[in-house]
Amino acid sequence: MLIELRRYTIVPGKLKEYLSLYQERGFPAQRKHVGEPVGYFISEIGTVNQVVHLWKYEDFADRQARRAAMEADPDWQAYKKLTAAGAYIQLQESQLLNPAPWSKI
Repeated sequence: MLIELRRYTIVPGKLKEYLSLYQERGFPAQRKHVGEPVGYFISEIGTVNQVVHLWKYEDFADRQARRAAMEADPDWQAYKKLTAAGAYIQLQESQLLNPAPWSKI
C-alpha cells in the first residue's frame, strides 16, 4: 500500500473560494479516477492557509495509472485551467508514504 500526502499552501484570502471551486469542479473529477481520499483537512493552528489531503493506492503503479486517467479527463483539465498560474495555490508539496509494518491502514 502507498499513501500520498499532498499539502497545498493557498494564497491568503483565497481559501474559501479555492475550497468551493475544488468541491464543485475538482473533487468530482478527481474522485472518478483516484477514489475517495483517506482524509481532506484544513489547517487551523500552525501554518495557516493550508489544505492537506491523503490518498490511498495499492502501489506506485496503481497511483500512476489512476492519476494518468485523471489527467486525461476533460473535466479535470477544465478544473486545472481554473486554478492555473498561481491563482489559488502558492506552494504544492507531495510525499509518497509507505506504512510502517505494524500500521493498520
